[in-house]
Amino acid sequence: MAMPRKLKNMMLFNDGHSYLGVAKSVTLPTLGRKMEAFRGAGMNGPVKADLGMSDDGIQLEWTLGGLDLTVLKQFGAVGAAAVPLRFTGSYQQDDTGEETAVEIVVRGRHESIEMGEASAGEDTEHKITTAGSYYKLIVDGETVIEIDLLNFIEIVGGEDRLAKQRASLGI
Repeated sequence: MAMPRKLKNMMLFNDGHSYLGVAKSVTLPTLGRKMEAFRGAGMNGPVKADLGMSDDGIQLEWTLGGLDLTVLKQFGAVGAAAVPLRFTGSYQQDDTGEETAVEIVVRGRHESIEMGEASAGEDTEHKITTAGSYYKLIVDGETVIEIDLLNFIEIVGGEDRLAKQRASLGI
C-alpha cells in the first residue's frame, strides 16, 4: 500500500526576498481551461472545445504574518510580469520517506493586498492576491508545466502546445 506525498514544509520568495518565518500560507494557482460545449448534427451529446486558458487566469494567493514593506512597495507595479514570486515545497511520502522537491514560479503584479484587522496585542497578517502572467511548475528539477501568457507559450510535459499556432500566426 502506498501513501500520498504530503507537504512537509514550504518557503516563499518575493523578488529574491526570503519570507523565512514570515510566510504563513500559499494558495497555489488553479490551472483552468476555458471550455465551450458544442453539439452538432449526428452528435449524441455535447463535446467541450478547448479555447485556451481560463478567464480566471493565473492567480496566487498568499498570507504573511506581520507588516511587510516589500509587498507594499510593489503595489501598482507597472508591467504584467513586474513581480517575481517563487514557492518551494518539500513533499514527503510517509511510507517510503521519499522526498519530492516542488518549485512554482509566478510572475505578475498584486491585484489586492488585504491589511487585515488591526488590534493591539493580537496577531496581524497581510493577504495578497497576485495576478500572474507567467507560471512554471518544476518537480525534482524537471519542468512539468510552463505557461507564458504574454509570449504565447504553453509547454506541458515537454510538449510546446502552442508552437504550431505561433507558426501559423507568423510569431
